[in-house]
Amino acid sequence: MKNLLFSLFALTVLCASKLVFAQSVPSEFKGAEATKSHYKALYYLDDADPKKIKGTLRNIDNALEDVRLKGKVEIELVAFSDGVAVYDKSGPFEAQLLALQKKGVILAQCNNTVMERHIDKATLFPFISYVPSGNGEIIIRQAEGWATIHP
Repeated sequence: MKNLLFSLFALTVLCASKLVFAQSVPSEFKGAEATKSHYKALYYLDDADPKKIKGTLRNIDNALEDVRLKGKVEIELVAFSDGVAVYDKSGPFEAQLLALQKKGVILAQCNNTVMERHIDKATLFPFISYVPSGNGEIIIRQAEGWATIHP
């Protein structure tokens, strides 16, 4: 009988603590608050997979349209290695890139990739910029406090 009473007491305490915990958790999590006046993010692409490229471009646009970040975020996309495919004129990404650039996104290509692969810059979109190295860009931007994102 004593064990039964103790078990019932323990069960009651356990149920009550779960109820209190459940009530203390916010009913609707809304994500982090954007409390800063300005944010910076560097997205980087080193993959030629069209799904990966399309997803990265969509992620950038989603960040730009996030109500918490709208008008407060600066974004750069740097491509290197196989990621150069995003800027190839023969690819399907021109309209998306121009739309992102119109929203202020910096579009950069690693010059090392261009030189090492003997890529004629005339085969790449004329509206992109070049950085000496993609890895260097990542290192510098991250040291400057930019969030680095590799979807």
